[in-house]
Amino acid sequence: MKVCIGGTFNILHKGHKLLINKAFQKAGENGSVFIGLTTGEIIKEKIDARSYEERKRNLEQYLYEKGYHNRSILKPIIDKFGPTIIEEFDAIVVSPETVITGEEINKIRRKNGKKTLEIVRISYVLADDGLPISSSRIKKGEIDSNGRVLRLD
Repeated sequence: MKVCIGGTFNILHKGHKLLINKAFQKAGENGSVFIGLTTGEIIKEKIDARSYEERKRNLEQYLYEKGYHNRSILKPIIDKFGPTIIEEFDAIVVSPETVITGEEINKIRRKNGKKTLEIVRISYVLADDGLPISSSRIKKGEIDSNGRVLRLD
């Protein structure tokens, strides 16, 4: 099975890892996962975004640690769709933040006569304070990448 995911992965955290792990679980041992790593205009919208190379390096390190590197394709994407509207994939793994994009992708695929993707949804991964883990919260020093609270406001 060919599965796809995409994101900024600014600070690789527990939520990103769940997304990645779910994609490889869905792909199965003989499947592959395309990981679209945002660049270009998308990344310019993010305040204090790390460089593409740093984000790529962090993703590659995680993929090697998990033994996923041989079944992954990591490429830059310049928009929220990447190759998902034209290439053949079986499924897309999305977070609550990106489920709308998954639905948009399927709408475009249907319009273009392509088979729709199975949309696999993960839930937010919550920090110890019950709020979603995010790169922006980590950057602010509120939580660490595993969701442990570092300071209370």
